[in-house]
Amino acid sequence: MSHTFPRLLPASATGLAAGLALSLFAVVPVAQAESPEETITERLNQAVPGLRIDSVSESVVSGLYEVRTNNRDMIYATEDGEYLIAGELMQLTDEGVVNVTEQARSGDRAKTMEAFGDDGVIAFKAAGEEKAVVSVFTDIDCPYCRKLHDEMGRINELGITVNYYAFPRSGTGTPSFLKYESVWCSDDPQAAMSRAKAGAQIEERTCDNPVGEQYQLGQRIGVTGTPAIVLEDGSMIRGYVPADKLAEGLGLL
Repeated sequence: MSHTFPRLLPASATGLAAGLALSLFAVVPVAQAESPEETITERLNQAVPGLRIDSVSESVVSGLYEVRTNNRDMIYATEDGEYLIAGELMQLTDEGVVNVTEQARSGDRAKTMEAFGDDGVIAFKAAGEEKAVVSVFTDIDCPYCRKLHDEMGRINELGITVNYYAFPRSGTGTPSFLKYESVWCSDDPQAAMSRAKAGAQIEERTCDNPVGEQYQLGQRIGVTGTPAIVLEDGSMIRGYVPADKLAEGLGLL
C-alpha cells in the first residue's frame, strides 16, 4: 500500500564514518579480485579491522556499489574500492527528493520483519474491515507510546491493525522489560497492555515469552527510540503520529 509519509533520515552513520576517516589512509592496493564485490570487501576489511561486510551489490547509480555492514550502516563504494561515501544517497525526481538509501533500508527491514513473523505480538485489531497493518515497537513506560495507545480506539476505527512488538528502551532485565513480560504473560495481554499504559500496577508474572527476541529484532532493524512504527513496505516512522495523520499517510483518508 502506498503512503505519503516523509522519508525521515535515520541516525547518521557517525561511528562508521569516523572509523573510515581514521583508517582510509591505511588502505593499500590489493591483488586484482574476480569481481568489484570482492575488491570492495577486501579493501574495506583492510581499512576497517573488525568491520563485517554483510553484502555488496550494485546501486541504482552506475559504478557505485551499496555496502551493507554488521552495524546496520550502509555505505557506497566505487567498483575499485578506492572511493567511499558514508551517508545518504539522494535522488532528484520530478516528484521531489527521494532518499535512495532509506528505500534500501526499508526493503531490508520488510524482509527481516516478514522472516520474523507476527507470532507473539500483542495485536489490537482493526474494527470492521482491515485496511492496513502497522508494527509498533513500544515501551510501556514511554510517554509518547502511551499517547499513541490512547488513540488506539480511533486507529482501529480507521481500519488499522496495530501489532505491538516489545522494545523496552532501558534494555533486558530492567523494570520496564519485566513489566512487558508481565503484560505478555497475563491472561488477557491486550487488557493488561491498556492498563499498564494507563499507569496501572500490573501483577508480576513470568512465562516463556518473546519479549527478548522482539527487542533484539528492533535492534536489528534500526529502532533507536519508541514508538517506532514500521509500515508494511518496511518504512519506519520514528515517533508519535496522531491517528488521523497515520491514516492519511497510509492513504486511508
